[in-house]
Amino acid sequence: ASRDCWHVSSAYTFSLTTAAESSPDRAERKKELLSHDGPDLQDFISGELSEKSKWDEYKGNLKRGKGERLRLPPWLKTEIPIGKNFNRLKNTLRELNLHTVCEEARCPNIGECWGGGEYATATATIMLMGDTCTRGCRFCSVKTARRPPPLDPDEPYNTAKAIAAWGLDYVVLTSVDRDDIADGGAEHFAKTVSNLKARNSQILVECLTPDFRGDLAAVEKIALSGLDVYAHNVETVRELQRYVRDPRANFDQSLSVLRHAKKVKPSVLTKTSIMLGLGETDQQIKDTLTELREAGVDCLTLGQYMQPTKRHLKVEEYVTPDKFAHWEKVGNEMGFVYTASGPLVRSSYKAGEFFLKNLLEKRKAEATVAE
Repeated sequence: ASRDCWHVSSAYTFSLTTAAESSPDRAERKKELLSHDGPDLQDFISGELSEKSKWDEYKGNLKRGKGERLRLPPWLKTEIPIGKNFNRLKNTLRELNLHTVCEEARCPNIGECWGGGEYATATATIMLMGDTCTRGCRFCSVKTARRPPPLDPDEPYNTAKAIAAWGLDYVVLTSVDRDDIADGGAEHFAKTVSNLKARNSQILVECLTPDFRGDLAAVEKIALSGLDVYAHNVETVRELQRYVRDPRANFDQSLSVLRHAKKVKPSVLTKTSIMLGLGETDQQIKDTLTELREAGVDCLTLGQYMQPTKRHLKVEEYVTPDKFAHWEKVGNEMGFVYTASGPLVRSSYKAGEFFLKNLLEKRKAEATVAE
């Protein structure tokens, strides 16, 4: 219920699996990726229509009719920027014999997230505890099983070592749901954070966690681990929870996770993410944002849902860039520390850049008022 990758084509999560994976496994993975029916890289690469001046001329359908499948609108097509940071990170990955879902899934955001942006902030999202989830949300194509393979006890140490070698500014640690483990993997998360901070106290760490079945002791363990941002995704508006998420997840349980993280560590920033385009109404979005603010959530991201395969929920609507801009304005007016809202935004999209830019601006403003 907390996955950062809303579907394989727009995932930008690093899976810390060794590249020594056998050839048959690689061949099977490639075959699996090719069998997906969602958008691929070619769909996202910018063409003539992607110029902003021509967005208003787009005449395609944005809302799905009965039995219809929507075509990708022009604003979801993007250029793939590649720079020095991107190449450095890629080379380091090769040296460490690691491979990423970012590359395998041909994510359109990879150049921006790995390469850094205006502030040269390189952001990466690391996936802990394997690639098999114990839940089956209807928007997510991560594979599921009742009992996934056991955790690797060396993973917290090895992950911290790899991240320190990359020289990143901001890292997001996320995971699948592991309901088969007593604490849901909370100790595993906490050890990774403490190992990482011991190696590099300057790196900003965000944990994008599962809901741990509502176990607040597990939430507390991570909130007190030394992280900077505690993230957990509510995924959609209250009214669509049962339709979109696994039955073991729900809006109130997710709110309690975010609320408790703030309660035990008031200085930590809390963050959540919502997908748009699943059939939600404007009023439902507004009500959801209101509840999030009442729960003390600091940071919010909103992005376009995309259907990974025919077995998953269909896109009901492609939300326009103007509408995403509207929700960013609403979020800022409601008092979120920052609101990142856009068609290609994902829950950790350019997280470091947004975090640093907005936090520095806020502190500067507070210092001016104090004078």
